[in-house]
Amino acid sequence: MAIEHKVRLVEALFDRLEIEITAFQSETHLYCNAGCGKCCSTPNIDASPLEFLPWAFHLFLNGKAEETLTELNNVSSKNCHLYRPLSVLEYHKGSCSNYRYRGLICRLFGYAANTDKYGKLRLATCKIIKEEQQENFNAAEELINKGKYVPIFTDYYMQLAQIDLRMGRTLLPINEALKIAIEEVLHYYAYRPFPGGLESIA
Repeated sequence: MAIEHKVRLVEALFDRLEIEITAFQSETHLYCNAGCGKCCSTPNIDASPLEFLPWAFHLFLNGKAEETLTELNNVSSKNCHLYRPLSVLEYHKGSCSNYRYRGLICRLFGYAANTDKYGKLRLATCKIIKEEQQENFNAAEELINKGKYVPIFTDYYMQLAQIDLRMGRTLLPINEALKIAIEEVLHYYAYRPFPGGLESIA
């Protein structure tokens, strides 16, 4: 399958998820605090290369794939390379430098559920939301227990793997996933022409 087609499929999956999360937020009134980068600044986040394929393809179209790959090869930090903290002193406040192309893990966390060992759905969100929005959080958990639809991590990762089993099922430290996504695009186009009709997308 062509890289361009995989990118479109991943983006279509993200679009469906965005609709579901928007509906869930609307009903539960849960939200992330503006400027909070607590979850993004956490080291040792795992992700799959496939969820960052649209990001890597975007870099390639803009002529920044090789440059970004070099940066990633020189990174020693375990924090996501895309995260931009406000400062060293306020590391937990910041934002994603490429929010439009953030990964699946970034989209799911906060507004999706995991299944616990008893088979019960539990909303996977941060301590800040649980504590500062306790009433809304508890109400959301109650709604889920009553059958309210909520995106589920495993369901979305299974759908991702159906696009590309190898890249979709491989979970790696996030910066490794970013590197492999770029390498996948660069290897694909090493002996192929620039994708036709996409020159103006960048």
